[in-house]
Amino acid sequence: MIPRAEGIVVEVGFGSGLNLPYYDAARVKRLVGVDPDGTMLGLAGPKCRSSPFDVECLRAGGESLPLADACADTVVVTYAFCTIPDPEAALSEIRRILKPTGRLIFIEHGQAEGPRCRRWQERLNRLWGRLAGGCHLNRDPLGLIRAAGFHLIEEERRRFPLPFWQLGSHHAGVAAPTG
Repeated sequence: MIPRAEGIVVEVGFGSGLNLPYYDAARVKRLVGVDPDGTMLGLAGPKCRSSPFDVECLRAGGESLPLADACADTVVVTYAFCTIPDPEAALSEIRRILKPTGRLIFIEHGQAEGPRCRRWQERLNRLWGRLAGGCHLNRDPLGLIRAAGFHLIEEERRRFPLPFWQLGSHHAGVAAPTG
């Protein structure tokens, strides 16, 4: 999914820049990596400096992006909606910064499809959040994306294999602002 990003790209939950090698340099004009953790952005520095395209790192949460309206062609979010304290606010901000023809590319884990696994996710969620940096096992990324005014253009869903069953479903896709 990440190689599809194009134009001015904003990655929310940039962290240490792990996704940088997956961007297609021929398609990306500029990338803005946004993350609230300054330590992680510091780790991203060497990768950013050696990138074949311009990369700017901004320290901010997804709920308050310090970017102009309609400035991004693509927003990329990978495994961050589970951890962002207010994912609804983050998606509202993503919609605000996307151009009307822009795309949201996402790769997330979330609420399991089966009721048995879903019950285990509910039981484990509080402990998991403490152990995994605030990650919520039981969020519904597709529901959040749709409720924020996006429609899915493409979506792939898979179950995580053992021993990662508690992560529920794996979602990867592309969404666009509705209307």
